[in-house]
Amino acid sequence: MTTSIQGAASQRHKAAPAVLVLEDGRIFRGRAYGAVGVTFGEAVFSTGMTGYQETLTDPSYHRQVVVMTAPHVGNTGVNDEDPESKRIWVAGYVVRDPARVPSNWRAKRSLDEELRHQGVVGISGIDTRALTRHLRERGAMRVGIFSGNALPDEGTMLAEVRQAPEMEGADLSAEVATKETYVVPAIGEKKYTVAAVDLGIKGMTPHRMAERGIEVHVLPATATAEDIYAVAPDGVFFSNGPGDPATADHPVSVMQAVLERGTPLFGICFGNQILGRALGFGTYKLKYGHRGINQPVQDRTTGKVEVTAHNHGFAVDAPLDQVSDTPYGRVEVSHVCLNDNVVEGLQLLDKPAFSVQYHPEAAAGPHDAAYLFDRFTSLMDTVLMEGQRA
Repeated sequence: MTTSIQGAASQRHKAAPAVLVLEDGRIFRGRAYGAVGVTFGEAVFSTGMTGYQETLTDPSYHRQVVVMTAPHVGNTGVNDEDPESKRIWVAGYVVRDPARVPSNWRAKRSLDEELRHQGVVGISGIDTRALTRHLRERGAMRVGIFSGNALPDEGTMLAEVRQAPEMEGADLSAEVATKETYVVPAIGEKKYTVAAVDLGIKGMTPHRMAERGIEVHVLPATATAEDIYAVAPDGVFFSNGPGDPATADHPVSVMQAVLERGTPLFGICFGNQILGRALGFGTYKLKYGHRGINQPVQDRTTGKVEVTAHNHGFAVDAPLDQVSDTPYGRVEVSHVCLNDNVVEGLQLLDKPAFSVQYHPEAAAGPHDAAYLFDRFTSLMDTVLMEGQRA
């Protein structure tokens, strides 16, 4: 084992030089981690101390360079069970102290190997605490990672970063969503059918519904209301996903059609922002967003405080302390972040529809919010019973 550790450490020592350049001119120098090359994206930080494999494969991170605040990353390696999609979606990866050797009975390869295999450019050996503090003070911004033995000068690198596209105005959900409809069968006895609009869905989400006897038909982001109702759904789900919700006019119009028909509706993350827009609220970009598996949220319908998993840089602009009238009936803010009072959930009072801003599938993350899938099932139970009585 000593020889292996020394060999891995030696390889890391020989890694090519790398430079991280922020659009405001701040520069960090380290060593290449993962693939050697150049990448651009929005610099964001994740506060989770574990679950890096789920983070990397979450489609919501498309076009983002993720900074890990936990200093030691990669110690459990990479396995074939935990990915949330078929590939790594982050645009780049930033860690302080990569594990020299993975140690876990499920590990198939090291994180560094997986990043190289999938062509993900990263950087290690930088002060991620200083970088995170900078992003908290200045806000999420464009960034570039440059690695290799022949790096451009600082002025050239900065100019290239400033030419990269911004996240505001980015319409990305169709880039990460499935192109063809697929079905996740119910586990055990089938109770309901749900049409899930894939805006960047994580694999654990339909699995959580399947555990509750739901057959999930996962549809492309371009699906129409006709496509949704072609599967005769008992409920409709709108998933998480990347990009600016202000650009998502098509999903908004589709959701409005679902609201008009009164089909039970559940949305998470991007789906929460889509519901906000469908009801007539605006959305806005957060200064640095919520990302990690340790975010405190209060469920105002019960008063319970949950520790939850987040990944969002935009939020719904809805009044916190009043019931609002919308074209689809009354709505209230059902969940709120206790760190900054950001809207974390919406609930209609006159139609069977609700949403949350965070990730109740808990992959990776705490299980405090798993009840939301039960709430969705109960909503379908209620509508079914009302239909039978009618």
